[in-house]
Amino acid sequence: MTFAGDAVARLVRDEGTRVLATLVRVTGSVDRAEDAVQDAVVGALETWPRDGVPANPRGWLLVAARRRAVDVVRREAKRLGKEADAMPAVDPSPDPLSVRDDLLRLVFTCCHPALSLDSQVALALRTLGGLSTAEVARALLLPEATLAKRLTRAKQKIAQARIPYRVPSSEELPARLTGVASTVYLIFNEGYTGQLSLTAEGVRLARLLASLMPDEPTALGLLALVLLQDARRAARFSAGMPVLLAEQDRSVWDFELIKEGVALVGAGLRRTPSVPNVYVVQAAIAACHDLAPSYSETNWDAVISWYDVLLSVHDTPVVRLNRAAAVAERDGPAAGLALVDALAELGDYPWWHASRAELLHRLGSPSASDALERAVETGLPDAHAAHLRARIVQVQ
Repeated sequence: MTFAGDAVARLVRDEGTRVLATLVRVTGSVDRAEDAVQDAVVGALETWPRDGVPANPRGWLLVAARRRAVDVVRREAKRLGKEADAMPAVDPSPDPLSVRDDLLRLVFTCCHPALSLDSQVALALRTLGGLSTAEVARALLLPEATLAKRLTRAKQKIAQARIPYRVPSSEELPARLTGVASTVYLIFNEGYTGQLSLTAEGVRLARLLASLMPDEPTALGLLALVLLQDARRAARFSAGMPVLLAEQDRSVWDFELIKEGVALVGAGLRRTPSVPNVYVVQAAIAACHDLAPSYSETNWDAVISWYDVLLSVHDTPVVRLNRAAAVAERDGPAAGLALVDALAELGDYPWWHASRAELLHRLGSPSASDALERAVETGLPDAHAAHLRARIVQVQ
């Protein structure tokens, strides 16, 4: 890729969501904003190699995208000049508060209660996370065609219902929180598989949400969870390959983030004395791992107890799979494998096969490599697939 091509790729990766958020405010349409930004990116790829990378790449993209959106309005709208002229200009160098507000507006637009929760999460992952339709489908464990139809319906609903592009009033916030929190965590989680810019975006959005709703346990628990997981970022990959928790160099973990996350767990628990909160409990599990001096010294009784609490409010096969992994560490691989095998409905989930493979290997079973091959076939990010292929060689 050329220098100019690299610059465009970095701009889309690091600033794409912010540019899109501003364009949605300017155009009043998610679809129109997406099309305008995509056209501006194509224009950058065509002109930057010839004219050079502009001094303010983000500003160039904003202005180019607005011009494209104006052209579309003039061509398609009945009131050509009036509507186009009414479209506000964009500041090529908006201040951080304006960018923050645009992002929050986009989060809450995507997560409007008029949309189903599944549609909220899918649309926000595609729009806010900048993920491809295939990546969103993988994150949500859906066929790509199904996901594409869901995205189309969600955008049509926003247009038809004239869902406003704004941060809702304080009394409206609770109805939006579930979708917003799910979206932010999935953005973070997708980045946690290797796309570090999405990890940073997830942390940033979680901080924004917590600042907007500082007394809400879900917001506190979500921020605690992403901080406690992000604290391990420096140890998560080596030479482009993921490093399992048991093998990570804990000396490079970010202990300031761990301290902040643990404090937030405490605040979240104090606000939920009777009914556990899904995010606070997950953050408590993450804290058990982060506070352990080593993997072998992890308090597995505490981890399993927290998983039992989580199951009381969020009983899903994936939660049970994670609990089974903890049971395997405490009670041995045979006990863990029995629990994993009971979750056969996860047959299309790669981590179910990977978990089975690890436990089968510990038990000396030759079928471990078959399970690993099935995990790779089921679909994984490139780095994780490469890791499992290397693991297949090791267990054979």
